[in-house]
Amino acid sequence: MTPLVDSHCHLDFPDFAAERGEVIARARRAGVGTMVTICTKITEFPTIRAIAESDPDIWCTVGIHPHEAASEPDTGEAALVDYANHPKVIGIGECGLDYHYDYAPRDRQADVFRTHARAARRAGVPMVVHTREADADTARLLTEESDGGRLVGVLHCFTSGRDLAMQGLDLGFYVSFSGIVTFKSAADLREIVKAVPLDRLLVETDAPYLAPIPMRGKRNEPAFVVHTAAAIAEMKGISADELAAATTANFHRLFTKATPAA
Repeated sequence: MTPLVDSHCHLDFPDFAAERGEVIARARRAGVGTMVTICTKITEFPTIRAIAESDPDIWCTVGIHPHEAASEPDTGEAALVDYANHPKVIGIGECGLDYHYDYAPRDRQADVFRTHARAARRAGVPMVVHTREADADTARLLTEESDGGRLVGVLHCFTSGRDLAMQGLDLGFYVSFSGIVTFKSAADLREIVKAVPLDRLLVETDAPYLAPIPMRGKRNEPAFVVHTAAAIAEMKGISADELAAATTANFHRLFTKATPAA
């Protein structure tokens, strides 16, 4: 079977500190060939980069989560570009807008989002976008910053409305789904999965959060992406291997700095 890619996880989080090596090994045994450990705090980036440097099939991003937009050091476009020049850094983010918690003022979230978008264009890498209850503003900012299609990226852990998914696709973005698609309450989201073209779809865990059924209630980890992938394959009416082949190809088409797993 084609190895899967967990396109979004957080291997630096304390949840994995005691057994990170075994978590990675379990992912490989489950059929996950590649993992991307995502940056949420610029102050934690050296740790995240070191995890990526420790393994040929782990990659990372650099960025500031919207929750941290007001608490993390002000990081300019040039600094983000410099970080993104590292060979293991394949994208910028996660960044975006989160109006559910509003941990940072919305204008500050928007400013950080724009800085990340401009850095991603300048560095020539994709942007990893977090959006929650901010569909209209997310679509507007992405449109304004797209610069004629020079901004590419992924709407990660997608839980927003169909309109944002379609607008993202129109801008050239990919859409990534997590274990949420397996939840009983996610019927509307499953309809969006069916509507997203197979060649623009990614899978992820967002581990340690959001473990899919049948692992619901446990700490999530990259190995569990196989359950999400199997559920999405069923929604799309294809085999698990077809889904793996498509999403892995999609990942490498978007994140061109990442080399395929051995």
